[in-house]
Amino acid sequence: MGGARQPREDGPPPVPPSHQGCAIRSVRVQLPAQRGEPGGEPRGELRDRHEDGHHLHHLVWRLGPGVRVCSSAVLGGGIGPRAWILNAQVPGGYPRLDPDRHLAEIAAAEGLTGPGAGLMTAADVAAYTTGHDGGATATVTTGLGVRGWAAAPDAEVRAPHRPGTVNIVLTLPAALSDAALVNAVATATEAKVQALLDAGLDCSGTPTDAVCVAAPEPGPDGGEPFAGPRSTWGARIARAVHTAVLAGARPARDLS
Repeated sequence: MGGARQPREDGPPPVPPSHQGCAIRSVRVQLPAQRGEPGGEPRGELRDRHEDGHHLHHLVWRLGPGVRVCSSAVLGGGIGPRAWILNAQVPGGYPRLDPDRHLAEIAAAEGLTGPGAGLMTAADVAAYTTGHDGGATATVTTGLGVRGWAAAPDAEVRAPHRPGTVNIVLTLPAALSDAALVNAVATATEAKVQALLDAGLDCSGTPTDAVCVAAPEPGPDGGEPFAGPRSTWGARIARAVHTAVLAGARPARDLS
């Protein structure tokens, strides 16, 4: 359930009184991998939560200071410093009309503070897949029940959609310029489409796919200037995303 709203630099939006009593209990399912050598990227942490009678999962990246994110996230989208990323599973037939506030509730239950980026999906987050290449790590949750082509007839564009969503979170140890961050999102999207086709699926994705790219803030040199698929970091991004999406898409093909 992608689509960026205006990014906030002062943390998640306040939780409205009507939702402050929402019961969210979260426990760690898998320990996060620790930072490796200096410059290594943070890894996601799978969490198990019970919310309003539903048993759900979410992934959390606790980025810490000095990291910025470029994303199409529904909460905290855009480019800017982010302290965390959240990819949260929601029930099918998601009834709420305030996903940004809902993500803020989950973030608050996790004790996350400061500005962050939040994604949602109806896919099984516990079935996430990963790809690694030269320091680039892609973590993907794959829901392809509503897959189709981006350039669709107008009637398809206006038709209501059931929850689906391919969410891609990329973490990098190298700083990227603003242009390279945007280029990284494009490269990740190209690699996603390539993986879907390689999996034998007749689609370019779902209407609500989202991407987050997290990288260190650049220093005086401005960061890596390129992230296209033939640049050093773009090639690594593409291979990592392709590996993760292909692993997640093959079960969807088998169920088709």
